[in-house]
Amino acid sequence: MKARYQYRIYPTDQQRLGLAKLFGCCRVVWNDALGLVKSTPEGEKWPSSAELQKICITQAKQTDEREWLAEVSNIPLQQSIQDLGTAFKNFFDSRKGKRKGPRVGFPRFKKKLNQQSARFTRGGFSLKEAKVYLAKIGEIKTKWSRPLPSEPSSVTVIKDCAGRYFLSFVVEVEPITVEPKNQGVGVDLGLETLATLSTGEKIKAPDTQQLDKHIRKGKRKLARAMKGSKRRESLRLAIARRSAKQRDIRQDFNQKLASRLVRENSVVVLEDLNVAGMVKNRSLSRAISRAGWRQIRTLCEGKAHLIHDREVRTISRWEPTSQVCSCCGYRWGKLDLSVRSVLCLNCGAEHDRDINASANILAAGLADPNGQTLSRVRPHSGAVACLPTHQESA
Repeated sequence: MKARYQYRIYPTDQQRLGLAKLFGCCRVVWNDALGLVKSTPEGEKWPSSAELQKICITQAKQTDEREWLAEVSNIPLQQSIQDLGTAFKNFFDSRKGKRKGPRVGFPRFKKKLNQQSARFTRGGFSLKEAKVYLAKIGEIKTKWSRPLPSEPSSVTVIKDCAGRYFLSFVVEVEPITVEPKNQGVGVDLGLETLATLSTGEKIKAPDTQQLDKHIRKGKRKLARAMKGSKRRESLRLAIARRSAKQRDIRQDFNQKLASRLVRENSVVVLEDLNVAGMVKNRSLSRAISRAGWRQIRTLCEGKAHLIHDREVRTISRWEPTSQVCSCCGYRWGKLDLSVRSVLCLNCGAEHDRDINASANILAAGLADPNGQTLSRVRPHSGAVACLPTHQESA
């Protein structure tokens, strides 16, 4: 199985200049190839990747306008054309229904201020003790936070919007064996409490409100700054650094949470939340995006492949997990979000709203596919209602 290992690098001033040339050449080759495809007359066949490499790289180097393409390694330029071909394939597979997930858009032109990247294959890089050698760049000082599990097949050098540099290696990893502590766990994701487990544990996300406050204040200043001025550029970098710090804190927390869930439980059950639809709520869109619900699910699914006998299941978003008593199965109906605790009059059990929902998520995930699901449960005879025992302001 293939995995990515990312490390921070610290290039010298001369290497930064070389990387800037490399990123610019890769961006120009991508844009030239995409422009050539878009300018193809309707009804004619688009040029293949081999033809695009010949026109946008080999022949372009012989012109006065693009002769500086020869100053960088040829391997990342070829990979840029191949990545464009992959982007076109993903677009058409998405249109035809062959690709799962949300629809992929048509490839777009790359910009200088966005994240920059260049990919080297085996012939363009090598590992030398504590440093990594890149063709026509040199040996780059690398911060090895953990050892590589195997020989990498490719490496991507990345510069993010905050001006930081990274190396991302593609390596082969073997699944490991870890004894689980529990058979399964249901996870109810939320905002005030990021994750509520069916074991009764509540996990809160790290507080990044101060960073968010500085970011929003900086964006207001950026909107008033003159375009093209040095002040605007310094403001943009400051906002990008704070945004990167906020993103790193959230991603680190979600990584550790997903690792813990997958290591300690044989089965992790999550809800199939409609995050794309929920972020359309203007009052909660920022909080939902910052929580990273989809990221947690993606991380759990990816880590489940790295450990033997692990499985991540998702239940339908229409399962009434917060409308059913996890003890007796009585369905009391939809509750207002301000209701945080419920007393079931059928069995007399008092439930915390989130813990009850996580228990129902686990039950639905472990249920037999042909058996009874939560949506088919009917009220027991004699049950008349449920009473909210604790409310909070929404």
